[in-house]
Amino acid sequence: MKILKRIILVLASILILWMVVAAFVSGDCVYEKSIAINAPAEKVWQQTNTLRAMDQWSPWNDLDPGMKKDWTGTTGQPGEKVCWDSEKDAAGKGCQEVKKVDAAGKRIETEIKFLTPYESEANAYVKIVPEGNGSKATWGFTSKIPYPFTVMKLFMNMEDAIGKDYQKGLSRLKELSEKS
Repeated sequence: MKILKRIILVLASILILWMVVAAFVSGDCVYEKSIAINAPAEKVWQQTNTLRAMDQWSPWNDLDPGMKKDWTGTTGQPGEKVCWDSEKDAAGKGCQEVKKVDAAGKRIETEIKFLTPYESEANAYVKIVPEGNGSKATWGFTSKIPYPFTVMKLFMNMEDAIGKDYQKGLSRLKELSEKS
């Protein structure tokens, strides 16, 4: 009985420590990556201003080239939506919807809802700005990690987690945009 009480006391202490630390860790999660492209901003914008265009360079299509996709809404307008469903856990299931398109500012904002392998949400964006004789594309997202899971941020490295995927996608965008 003494051992059981000690085990319960240790577990309760760990839980209390976890909850206290979590209270001091922000749940805000932000990541972005950029690439210089030797093409005019307008040309790059054509590769990023709709979900269908972004699908052409998405690195996540590699996870399951045969995943089922369902497209709805008007292409390039708020409400354009793609939902995907894959039997492969790496690709999972979810939906991405265009929330805002700023053609003048060359920025598109979307909301992503992941349903599997775990539920989460993020707000993603792609923005294109002129830079020298070409342009710069920035792809990023913001998300919120709920309390008490904020502690996980202490053990996460976003660059290690998704940096390679973002680099692959941006490199594909660059290649598509620089084609004559």
